[in-house]
Amino acid sequence: DQIRPNDVDDIISAELPNPEIDPELFEIVKKHMVHGPCGHMHPNSPCMGENQKCSKRYPKAFTNSTITEYDGYPLYRRRDFRSGGFKSTVLRNSTLVEIDNRFIVPYNSLLLKTFNAHINVEWCHSVKSIKYICKYINKGSDQAIFALTNKFDEVGIYQIGRYISTNEAVWKILGFPLHQRHPVVQHLAVHLENGQRVYFSSADNVQHILNHSKNTTLLAFFDLCQVDDFAKTLLYHEVPKYFTWDSNNHTFSRRKRGKLLENNIYSTDAIGRVYTVHPNNAECYFLRLLLHVVKDDDSHWSLTLTEASLNDSSSKLRYLFALMLSACQISDPLELWILHRNSMSDDILHQSK
Repeated sequence: DQIRPNDVDDIISAELPNPEIDPELFEIVKKHMVHGPCGHMHPNSPCMGENQKCSKRYPKAFTNSTITEYDGYPLYRRRDFRSGGFKSTVLRNSTLVEIDNRFIVPYNSLLLKTFNAHINVEWCHSVKSIKYICKYINKGSDQAIFALTNKFDEVGIYQIGRYISTNEAVWKILGFPLHQRHPVVQHLAVHLENGQRVYFSSADNVQHILNHSKNTTLLAFFDLCQVDDFAKTLLYHEVPKYFTWDSNNHTFSRRKRGKLLENNIYSTDAIGRVYTVHPNNAECYFLRLLLHVVKDDDSHWSLTLTEASLNDSSSKLRYLFALMLSACQISDPLELWILHRNSMSDDILHQSK
């Protein structure tokens, strides 16, 4: 469900609280969450730009209810005095200035009363906010350059390195992790036969590159199923849970750490994520679907029973079918039985007549 305006009001407020109901919060808001005042009240305020307008867009307009938009910041509820809002005065430059809800910076009541400090809380609902967070927390420190010199040192300017602040230095000295990714996500390729991407430059021998192309994860999965019986029981996206991808040799190998199961098999919470394919690329798209639901192609079992029915009796067919069920990995035994039940029960039907 989408977040509604009243849900925003429960968490974020941009108004002076009722001084009779919560006088403590009222004083904290007056102390820490009042912008300016600026504008015509204080034209020399640091937030005033060259056009004599506040760069933070204060004072805000009065609004009787919160309005959420598709993108950007919402318009928080800021009632005037006649609609239930409150007024007060603050001391600025030895002068008492009257303020109302137009100058209140959005805040959260719990955080404000807990820390008694300026804490601006905004509702970030755009998809762009996720991209911003990922970029912001992984960016390096700001660069600071300070020098007194009488000559222009071009080499020295070129060699200037990144500035490391004290907090980053302490973090690295203590050996704290810089970032963490959990669980591990292994990207899995999907393509048709001879449809994988091959990279080469103009100086390379194209024919040599084609003849010695590296395995993709899909081709490595097919090779793995030929030599590992356990891999035959897995779907494509389940393989990274039990096998690791060797990017140097382009092969899958069994994990050596994790939760020990049976037969020296280790399990982890790694995730396999198959690349998406557009439905317009129909053949590759349906191949991707098959890789998610079908563990093996049973056509060779069906062909085996069909060939055996030409020469062997029904009792031998039943024995062969039972042998397949007990020793082979058949994904859909019922479908195989339905296809060949007539040939396997021919003698029984003859005797019943």
